[in-house]
Amino acid sequence: MQLIEHALAALAIQAVIGFATRNWWAGAALACGYFIGRELAQAEYRWIEQFGKGLRANLPWWGAFDLRVWPKADQWADWIGPIAATTTAAAIIHRRRKPRG
Repeated sequence: MQLIEHALAALAIQAVIGFATRNWWAGAALACGYFIGRELAQAEYRWIEQFGKGLRANLPWWGAFDLRVWPKADQWADWIGPIAATTTAAAIIHRRRKPRG
């Protein structure tokens, strides 16, 4: 269920930006940036807990990208879902607005 919730929240963020600026790609970028950042922060905390002895100072710059802290599919889906949803929406809207010649 969280995948759907994240995708819907991302689409809501995208819609606010899209309606305000008429730039649905900017809305997609903002929404995706939020969810990617959120999941990377959670991965950092998992790395610190598992490998950093509970200390943020032990976290290397690449800690959030360590595949050992991404073992569950839902952790991947929590950022891939918003990307897929907002990219699809932006592409559909862009295609419909494109003048036909």
